[in-house]
Amino acid sequence: MLSALELLREGRTEELWQKCCGFIDLSMEEFMAIQRRLLMEQVELLNKCELGRKVMRGAKPRTVEEFREQVPITTYEDYVPYLSEQIENALPEKPMLWQHTAGRRCHSGLYAFKWIPITGKVYRELGDTCLAMLLFASCKGRGDIVLEEHDKFLYALAPPPYSSGSWARRAAEEGIFDFLPPVDEVEKMRFEERIGQGFKMGLEEGIDLVMSMAGVLLAVGERLSRLGELKKAVPMLIRRRLPLRVLKAIVKSKLARRPMLPRDIWSLKAVVSTGIDATVYREKVKEMWGRYPLSVYGSTETVIMATQLWDYDAMTFLPHTNFLEFVPEEECRKWLEDPTYRPDILTLDEVKAGERYGIVITNFYGGAFVRYFLGDVISITSLRNENLSVGIPQMVFASRIDGVIDIEGVVHLEEGTLWQAIEDSGFDYHEWVVRQEEGEKPRIHFYIEPKDGAKIDTDRAAIAISSNLRDNSPFYGILEDARDVMLEVTMLPSGAFRCYIARQRAAGADLAHLKPPHMNPPDDIVEFLLNPVP
Repeated sequence: MLSALELLREGRTEELWQKCCGFIDLSMEEFMAIQRRLLMEQVELLNKCELGRKVMRGAKPRTVEEFREQVPITTYEDYVPYLSEQIENALPEKPMLWQHTAGRRCHSGLYAFKWIPITGKVYRELGDTCLAMLLFASCKGRGDIVLEEHDKFLYALAPPPYSSGSWARRAAEEGIFDFLPPVDEVEKMRFEERIGQGFKMGLEEGIDLVMSMAGVLLAVGERLSRLGELKKAVPMLIRRRLPLRVLKAIVKSKLARRPMLPRDIWSLKAVVSTGIDATVYREKVKEMWGRYPLSVYGSTETVIMATQLWDYDAMTFLPHTNFLEFVPEEECRKWLEDPTYRPDILTLDEVKAGERYGIVITNFYGGAFVRYFLGDVISITSLRNENLSVGIPQMVFASRIDGVIDIEGVVHLEEGTLWQAIEDSGFDYHEWVVRQEEGEKPRIHFYIEPKDGAKIDTDRAAIAISSNLRDNSPFYGILEDARDVMLEVTMLPSGAFRCYIARQRAAGADLAHLKPPHMNPPDDIVEFLLNPVP
């Protein structure tokens, strides 16, 4: 079979589209047939390894139905003895590489990371999946391919052993794109250094493609909007003439009477973004970079599970990365409260539009995880995408099951809802955290750091956020009117988050632990943010 690069060079674009993006034309029956076939291939591997026998509790299912009946739901704690020590001979297949995400406290003690094995087959499949994301982000419709060999790809992701680094490395191996900076160099750089180097190269060579978290795109875009900052980030501009594209961008922004934006410098073909902030910041990213960010859904344990298409609406699941199962949200909460409870678990062809589900996955291709509860809650928006004639249920990320502010069991406020309420309030803020604080009445307490020079009245901020929450949650408005819940805003001193990050970095914290959690941070973090020590 020809590679994607060979197909592109030979102009066989229909074959390239089908190779990477053909899954969107599957019927529901065809989608499930792929799911069932790959699951049973995985079960054969699990039956032959120590980890499989352990997490399946000795069951040896012969059918998909037996698998779903006999094998229990698992969490990362079930895998810690094998994965934290990277015991490869206990796994279904020997991994090609290991990647990790952030860790947390578990029954086995404190582990620094969740270590995840990635097999060669998973890694190879990732190539077509990454190309599919870029094709969807750049096209105007089915079969429309505008990507070209030597398109310039800005590297704005966390490097290996984070999963996003594996995505970038695999995309680079396809040989189609020129990465700025090159992948073999960027993995040795600190984040700020590689962003600066990438933009230095982009000013000279151009940038066609960007993949990053939306918040990062906004941060670097704001730096570029000030030519003085640009010169600091790109010392060569002091020593030589500005590239023509920058001169044109300066003129364009002056004529528009606004700061220079990245879209003045580059006309991007595709922007791909991960993380919950992609939804919150989508309009700002378009204003700054000239294109909406294409959102993708995945995790370190699952690689990529779903992606938006060229309508930038809800996401479509991929059939060939994991076996997908769905636990109704209320069933999830019952199971979390009582691990002996057996929740209802559905497959994708059984979900209902408008319902919310916790996701349970089983890796394909020799992966380690079996009926693994991710802790994510997603919402099924519809059973198909009518506008694009896609017959696969559509989804959006809703929240983490444990990242919720719960008021009297009636109002469930998730990170995305709270973030959007702050964003829609219109004031200039740098960062925030929020937590539920108990007292005579439940209190939702926001701690917000204004941007440098911004002055935010706390009372007005509280009123604005409250109004936005009322729009998104009618029950919140009822409780607030009855004075059964209070909302408070406290402004943090300038530099609070910067000082926290500096403290974490000095303590040797990994990239994933540099910033505090948005939701329900503990007392010691809030105390430090209120009284930061440089």
